[in-house]
Formats: sequence, structure tokens, C-alpha cells
Amino acid sequence: MSANRRIVVLLAAFTCGLLSAAESSPGNWQASTSRNAITPAEPIWLSGYEERDHPHEGTLHDLYVKALALREGSGAVSVLVTADILGFTREAGAEVAESCRQKFGISRDRLILNASHTHSAPVIDPPTWPEHELMPASQFPVVKRYTATLVDKTVEAVGAALHSMAPARLRFGQGFAGIGVNRRRAVMGRNLPGQVDQDVPVLAVERPDGNLLAVVVGYSCHATVLNTYPINGDWPGFAQEEIERLHPQTMALFVQGCAADINPLPRRSVALARMYGQILAAAVDQVLSAKMSSVAGPMQTVFGMVDLPFAETPARAQLERDLKSLEDYRRWRAKRMLAILDGGKALPDHYAYPIQIWRFGPSLKLIALGGEVVSDYCLRLKRQYGFEDTWVAAYSNDVFGYVPSRRVLEEGGYEGGNANTNSPGPFGAAVEELIIEKTGDLMRQLTGKGDRR
Repeated sequence: MSANRRIVVLLAAFTCGLLSAAESSPGNWQASTSRNAITPAEPIWLSGYEERDHPHEGTLHDLYVKALALREGSGAVSVLVTADILGFTREAGAEVAESCRQKFGISRDRLILNASHTHSAPVIDPPTWPEHELMPASQFPVVKRYTATLVDKTVEAVGAALHSMAPARLRFGQGFAGIGVNRRRAVMGRNLPGQVDQDVPVLAVERPDGNLLAVVVGYSCHATVLNTYPINGDWPGFAQEEIERLHPQTMALFVQGCAADINPLPRRSVALARMYGQILAAAVDQVLSAKMSSVAGPMQTVFGMVDLPFAETPARAQLERDLKSLEDYRRWRAKRMLAILDGGKALPDHYAYPIQIWRFGPSLKLIALGGEVVSDYCLRLKRQYGFEDTWVAAYSNDVFGYVPSRRVLEEGGYEGGNANTNSPGPFGAAVEELIIEKTGDLMRQLTGKGDRR
């Protein structure tokens, strides 16, 4: 072999060695996890179903709040919080965020609060429909006590995660799972679009030895298999249990997606809830066993608000007529709006809506939206920013009610505005474009451009 040929071979071998070492090294990430049980200690009203008429009975499995802390290089720490609850109210979310800022120096853009939206978890203060109208007076102090405990345990979990950061490697991949069905077809007619986002995004957080520290998994589907009285995390709770059973010493965190118009069907049995959890866990395992993309830094974060106008502000005379309506939603909305007017305040004409983005270098974009967001948003944002590396979550930071698309507004019905009894009426026709435009503005702050790259 000639001298030049030997040099080429040696250089190639050296380069392969560097690439192999880089692939097996933990990189610049540090990570840590923490969890706290948030199962209530006293009988409490459960969220989500108007047919319930008394506090919970027993526990099918415990509820948890979990925290994943991430730092890339010498950057600031970012924390993802997931909770087995219906949703963080604006007030509870703000209290958690402010406590984390004061105690740990975490800025608002670096804290995501996501809820699984289980309908078998306690009511969170302040109660919204239907609990506010259905709970007896004796339950209101119970709800306040539970909410205070939830806030404290969430902040405690964040703090615990921050104190045990260690080198880690991040990988990302996606699979599919056939759990969710577009529920508007089941309720309003089979002629309606049956769209659903069945992607299963998975973020694997690995220790330097290659063992899993945490698995973050997303899916877009209501957690409404069960509607009885035992405390439980519904199918996402079973999914997290199954993932952790299959991967001991690993924490599973579930991130709810754009599930406002998506249900698990069929439903109404523990066996089905467990089965859907096993299906998601199996989808996660398929992703973990396939080739996943390395997630690089830097990690950039941004948080913003956009005002979403309501379609109309009803007059007092209309609200007084609505008090006599045979429709529960209309009566409850009228009662709430009249209470605002009787308190000497004007009815709100918009809602301040939160949008948050985490960008993991060129590898991954996580968009976190507030409220109960319909599936159109997941699909549109991924179409705009890339199906392969865009993850869209909803139920984040402030779960106040439904966020329809233009399509759903035009179709009407429950998600189109009937269910939002905490506001004067449905959102205006521009709601979808305002959210998409604001997301683009925030994305440009991170990338300098609003396109896919």
C-alpha cells in the first residue's frame, strides 16, 4: 500500500472513530426528572361530566404531577410539567409559574404546564362548567384546598428536578396509534369530516450509559373512556403505567395534543381504558426500537399572548331571557355573565390566549397551545412547519374552554362555542388565523423566518 493510501485509510478510520464517539457520548444536554402524587386526600368532586352528583369514590390508580428539567450546554434550564388533571386553570397556572420564577429563576417561556385532561381527576379552582353549577357549597373549600396542594406539589416537583441534573442524550421519533376518533361525526352526523391526528411523538431522554431516564409521549385524544367515580388518569394514566412497567427506572410523561374534537371510541369500561393505554405504550416501543433522530441544541424558548375576540357581547335583556332557556349551557352562561354585570364590570370582549414554543436546535419544534384545541390546529401547524419535526400540544398553561377552528365554528355545535359557558359566547370567525399568525410571529423570533426551517 502506498504512503498516500495509508494516510487516507488512517484518516478515514480516525474520522469514523470520532463519529462513533460523538454518537455514543451524552452531548451537551443535562436532564433530570421528579414526580409527586396528587391523589386527593379527601372526598372531592371530579371534573368533566355533568351527570356526576357526588364526590369521588375510591382510587383506580394514583394521579401524578411530573417534571422533566432540561439544559443544553451552559443555557438556562427549561422544565416540562405534565399532570393527571383536567387542566391547569389560568389562576393555578399563573401561581405555579410565578412561584417557579421567584424560587428557581425560571422565566415564563421556559416552563410548560400540560394536562392529560383526564375526566376522572378533581375539580381545580376556580371551578368551571359544569362543576360550578352542580357542586354543593360544601365542596368549594375542598376544591380550594386541593388546588393549593396541587400548586405546592407542582412547584416542589420542579424544584426537585432542578437539584439532580446529570448528563443526558435526547432522541426524537414518531409513530402512529389508532386510538382517537373524530367525535363530531358520532354526535352531529357521519357526513362531517373525520379528521384526526394519530401521530405519536416520542422524546427519549437517555442516560450516558444508554438506559432510559424519561420517555415523553404525545397523542391527541380526550381522556374520557371512564365517567364513574373512582380517581384515575383514564387511558393516558394506564399508558404511563404500562410504559414504566416495560421500562423500569424510567419516568413516562404524557403530553396531550389537539384533542378537543377527538374521543377514544368505543369507551366506558376499565378494560378499554387499559387497552388504549397498552396500545399507546406499544406504539412508543415501536418508536424506541427504530432509528430515532438525535436532538441537538441550542434550546430556544418563547412565550406570547394573543387577544382572541368573542363574536358578540350579549345585552342584559338577552341574558335575562337566556336564564329561562331549556338548554343548560345557555342558562349557565347567562347566570355567569349576569353575575359579572351585577358586580359592576363590563363583559369581556376577548380572551388573552397563551402560545409557547420550544425549539431544540434544528431537530425539533414543540408548540404548546392553551385551551381545548381542535385537531385542525395540529394538522395545519405541522403542515406549515414540518410533519417530521413539529410537535403540537394543547391543554397547556391555561385550560379555559374550547378553541374551535374556522371549520368547526361554521359547523357549530359543542366545540364550536356551545360549551364555553365562561365567556359571553363563541369566539369570532378570525380565531384560527389569529392563533396561526401569532404562532408564526413567535416562530420568527426563534428562527428569523416563519417557514418550515
